[in-house]
Amino acid sequence: MELSDYIHKADVLIEALPYIADFKDEMIVVKLGGSVQEDPKMLASTMMDIAFMSVVGMLPIVVHGGGKAISRALKESGLESRFVQGFRVTDEASMKIVEDVIKNQVSPFVASLLPGKLVESALLPGDRIFFTVKKTGIDPETGETLDWGYVGTPMSVDTGPVREILRTRHIPVICPLGRGADGHVYNINADTAAAALAKALPSRKLAYVSDVPGLLRDPADPASLIPTLPVADVPGLIEDGTISGGMIPKIESSLEALRAGVRKVHMVDGRMHHSLLLEMFTTQGVGTQIVKQL
Repeated sequence: MELSDYIHKADVLIEALPYIADFKDEMIVVKLGGSVQEDPKMLASTMMDIAFMSVVGMLPIVVHGGGKAISRALKESGLESRFVQGFRVTDEASMKIVEDVIKNQVSPFVASLLPGKLVESALLPGDRIFFTVKKTGIDPETGETLDWGYVGTPMSVDTGPVREILRTRHIPVICPLGRGADGHVYNINADTAAAALAKALPSRKLAYVSDVPGLLRDPADPASLIPTLPVADVPGLIEDGTISGGMIPKIESSLEALRAGVRKVHMVDGRMHHSLLLEMFTTQGVGTQIVKQL
């Protein structure tokens, strides 16, 4: 390795230093998209980023969904996966499979990819601990009454268990399940769960890690990335179709989190090696950051 390469590495560390100092002891909620979870190398890179954040003094919190693992398990059981407006319709039989897969397969797998010699994790099922939900019954785009079965929207979040884990410097790994007033376990959209948790804490930042570079003006053109999105620009981008479909509830949840005290929301591409660190600890960033104002 050339001397210039070592100097460049030192420059990168110096660039990160003010961010490391500023974020010390700050809570950061990281939501892992299903596509990231499907690629072990991609997920391992992201989990190493999260471990780095913990080691330098930040307080990362991981929220994950079940995605394709749930779809595979339902298919193996002879049950059909049906989606309405991006939400999985979940009946009684399906809910039992969802709960088993997300708690006993996905959560342990995600936690296993944290480097155990550097950090420790704690699995935290949302239904037993802190998400209280109401049944989701309104189409977020049209306002139409729909029935997704056992799919819930968080109404309250008890952050005590999360804070207790963070006090031990462990990394909470949370699956998005909740419990309704009827005592039943409900599935929660992982984006919505992450935003609700970030809002309730409130965390310093909320980061969505998925398989897209961020918010694009043209979905077919990665070069059309919007690096910074002020809240005031969101209505116009929804109106012109730049923000559409499944991106709308994610953005709306992000805005709620910002209004509740979260300072920034980040959308980064988990396919890029160490994208989370590049977004958090460099001046330029690599994804889209959503901010209250410029």
